Amino acid sequence: MRKSLLVLAPSVAIGIAALALPGTATAAGSSYQAQLNALNHATGSGSLMISLNGSQATITEHFEGLAATFGGKPYPHVQHIHIGAKGQCPTTSADSNKDGVISTTEGGPSYGAIGTTLSTSGDTSPAAGTTLTVAPAGASTDYNRTITLDAKTLASLKAGTAVVVVHGLDPATLSKTAQGEKSDLVPSLPLAATSPALCGTLVASQMGSIPGGSADTGGGSSAGLQHEGLLELGAGLMLAGAAAAGLGLRRRASVID
Repeated sequence: MRKSLLVLAPSVAIGIAALALPGTATAAGSSYQAQLNALNHATGSGSLMISLNGSQATITEHFEGLAATFGGKPYPHVQHIHIGAKGQCPTTSADSNKDGVISTTEGGPSYGAIGTTLSTSGDTSPAAGTTLTVAPAGASTDYNRTITLDAKTLASLKAGTAVVVVHGLDPATLSKTAQGEKSDLVPSLPLAATSPALCGTLVASQMGSIPGGSADTGGGSSAGLQHEGLLELGAGLMLAGAAAAGLGLRRRASVID
């Protein structure tokens, strides 16, 4: 019997270790998070969490400290999950024209093209990437929305190359040269309007949501969300223990017979 249990123990340990790995798929799905750090003289910060169940992604985000107004109205901060490149946020060396601003296209080799638009409503495809009317607006936001991710964005998430970028800078913080330049994405807008302000790489996480949260901007509050991944992990460990005990009893009965 002792020999049987010793043979069984490594198998149980491997199963438990697999359940405990961050980002490991369970019945509740996987979770990814990004710390959003400032780029291009922005002073803001934030964090974003994705709870993934198949292709369905519940996204919870908070950012603050960004430009508050644009043309006398709340500043629209278009934001996206960028994919298909290095999975990194750009450094100052990406500023190829030396105007003091890393434009969206200059940052492209680091974080890639738009995979998913994190809009407040409607279209989430790259086509909505510069639609200001569905972008979170103002200096801060609490964003919560469940959307469907396409195959390319899902693949980039799992490969560790998905990056969240929030756009929109205060023109007053830029050099005189940059203040006079047009957006590389929408020439009718100034460069500041579409240049990156916050950036963070999405990495695997065991948490299911950002703690706290307040008003939503995309459908539903983040308050009270349960850490489903941790609950599923606990249930998995209990099932693994029960299975081990049952198998041990069967082995014991066999030895006695």
